[in-house]
Amino acid sequence: MCKFMINNKNNVAYIDGANLHKAALQLDWGLDYARLRVWLTEKYGVKQAYLFLGLIPKYKNLYTYLQEVGFTLIFKEVTYYGKGKVKGNCDAELIVRAMKEAYENTHEKAVLVASDGDYAVLVSFLIEKQKFEIVLSPAPSAKCSILLKRTGAKISYISDQRSILAIIKEKTPDADRTA
Repeated sequence: MCKFMINNKNNVAYIDGANLHKAALQLDWGLDYARLRVWLTEKYGVKQAYLFLGLIPKYKNLYTYLQEVGFTLIFKEVTYYGKGKVKGNCDAELIVRAMKEAYENTHEKAVLVASDGDYAVLVSFLIEKQKFEIVLSPAPSAKCSILLKRTGAKISYISDQRSILAIIKEKTPDADRTA
């Protein structure tokens, strides 16, 4: 799938699921989560990929799929407000897990998949502890938080990885009139 050599690092990814999903919806191409998981392993040596999500029972099939392709799901109970809008902010859970694992030395380095400035303090901490690899921003550069950029962290943009991470649509017979 990807053309990277196998990466033998023992890195971990902390993924803000809502942040990734929101940005993926804004792409003009579909994000293939299975390809994303392989890419994280091959490019960044991610052995463990935590995906932080609000738990909504009607999405159980999606959760099953995400686990099948290699993500470890960390759920937060959601609350509802307004006209059925869901709030399941996982920022604190992600930050606490990342800091705990850095102190426990469970991995070499951390990969953060998020664009949110709330994570700037985590990135600064991980850089200081020499436990930081990269921020993979789901949002394009213009929408990635200035607070993350100010940390001096290496940032790469998922939106620039279309050739690797896009959903490949099956060609239907005669779709291009060449059947």
